[in-house]
Amino acid sequence: MGETEKRGDPRNITEAYYEGLMSSVGYRGKDLAKPIIGVVNSCNDVNPGHKPLSQLALYVKEGVWAAGGAPAEFCVPAPCDGMAQGKGMHYVLPQRDLIAASIEAMVRAHGFDGLVFLCSCDKIVPGMLMAAAKLDLPSLFITAGAMLPYQSCGKDYVTCDLKEAIGKVNSGELDAATFSGWKKNICFSQGTCSMYGTANTMGSFLEAVGVAPFGSSTMLFCASEKSRQARDVGERVVELVKNKTSFSKIFNPASLNNGIRYISATGGSTNAALHIPAISKAMGHPISLSDFDREQAAVPVVAKFKPASEYNISDYHRAGGVLSVLRQIAGYVDTSLPTAMGGTLKDHIENTPHVDCEDVISKPADSKFQDGCYSILFGNLAPRGAVVKKTGVDPSMYCHKGPAVVFDSEEEVRDYLLGGSVAKGSVLVIRYEGPKGGPGMREMSIPAAMLVGMGLHTSVAMITDGRFSGATRGPCVGHITPEAWDGGVIGLVQNGDAIEIDLNKKSLTLFVSDEILEERRKKAVRPARKADGILEAYRQGVRGADEGAVWLYGGSNHKE
Repeated sequence: MGETEKRGDPRNITEAYYEGLMSSVGYRGKDLAKPIIGVVNSCNDVNPGHKPLSQLALYVKEGVWAAGGAPAEFCVPAPCDGMAQGKGMHYVLPQRDLIAASIEAMVRAHGFDGLVFLCSCDKIVPGMLMAAAKLDLPSLFITAGAMLPYQSCGKDYVTCDLKEAIGKVNSGELDAATFSGWKKNICFSQGTCSMYGTANTMGSFLEAVGVAPFGSSTMLFCASEKSRQARDVGERVVELVKNKTSFSKIFNPASLNNGIRYISATGGSTNAALHIPAISKAMGHPISLSDFDREQAAVPVVAKFKPASEYNISDYHRAGGVLSVLRQIAGYVDTSLPTAMGGTLKDHIENTPHVDCEDVISKPADSKFQDGCYSILFGNLAPRGAVVKKTGVDPSMYCHKGPAVVFDSEEEVRDYLLGGSVAKGSVLVIRYEGPKGGPGMREMSIPAAMLVGMGLHTSVAMITDGRFSGATRGPCVGHITPEAWDGGVIGLVQNGDAIEIDLNKKSLTLFVSDEILEERRKKAVRPARKADGILEAYRQGVRGADEGAVWLYGGSNHKE
């Protein structure tokens, strides 16, 4: 807003109503003359990655006051993907767009001058990024920090180990007493799960694109530095407002490409291939799945973390975190870009001591994967694309051909795996779990982890029009588009059909003729799957996974 348009300006008598109402919640007239900073908080009591944010917000607000601003906190939902596994997962991805839209509506209604976003987990970081891109106000992000790993018998365990333990118990590899202890202790503290799932992929992405302090996503939630960091963020956002530094001056197509390359270099979550196209649409610079693939394939993979390796997020932090990775891939990213905390990416790399930890973060020349961490697959089974994390797949499964075993829901494949009669060599096909079919594009996190826990990840593949967790490993192909509900070929697959997955050729092929498929299409019937309330609205409006499954945020922004 211009100087004469500022909310609460005493020179404008029509603002008396605003000033009176703000007075009732404790703001003074002189406070309203300061930059009003919206502190967008996603704290709650039922998400370990978000519970610390209630305390962290206090330090952010202290920093805002100290720099001459006036903080104004409000909250948004923050679902935990892990707690929503199964039926509740229908409601998680839709909340990404709801979070974005609710923030936009609140900020536009109250006319804040700048924003600080407090977020940590899978749908909340991208939802807030979508809102920040749409609003284009001076903005900064800060995450809660990492969960403490659970230590037992000289070994560290993190959340994804508990998921895989389900399969180990089912196969008899793990005893019931140990499993019971793991359930109570593996999620050892508050903070973001100490694995490289979607939460830490997107949290560290914030650092790589320059909108969050370096180290913020990988340090422990309880580190004293986290409190100091939050104050710094509060102070800095007031400077950004005074300097009229819009969000797009920091977060734009160039920094987005840096972020994609960073994610690929660290073996990030497949959900990034869903969220980044959605974020790009909110920016007004939409990218396709093929655009995403071009950027991610342009960089070597220099690091992998749990569950794709033995290293957790605390190991990553000790190795120097995001800046150490960016130092290694400096030749593949634009280091001249500015960061919201001040200076360029190059400045931060040069002014931060190098941490020699090549066992965790390797040199590009030593990478086993020179063309990114993903394989974006196309073929008659996925004309508009599908996604798999190549770095999480055993090389023996890079090319796999086998007979289909078809399931029309996550529940069906879970029951099948619990039955223990999985034929080696098969391809498990889970359909009608896409954005519309689910609805909500549930992640097949538990079935995928069970596959690994049962030792089947080197002989059995899994494909779906749903998605997988960021912490998934194994030959698990998701995001198949078009989805079955939209008439995609995956809905025409029958038991015994031959399917080939080839990560080297980036292909996904169903060996059934077009003529036979056309005959099947005439007889195809969707399963009865009623959707009520928000899920019905989502089904009616959501776009395909190849477009980021955008719903409320699929259109243009203010720049167009």
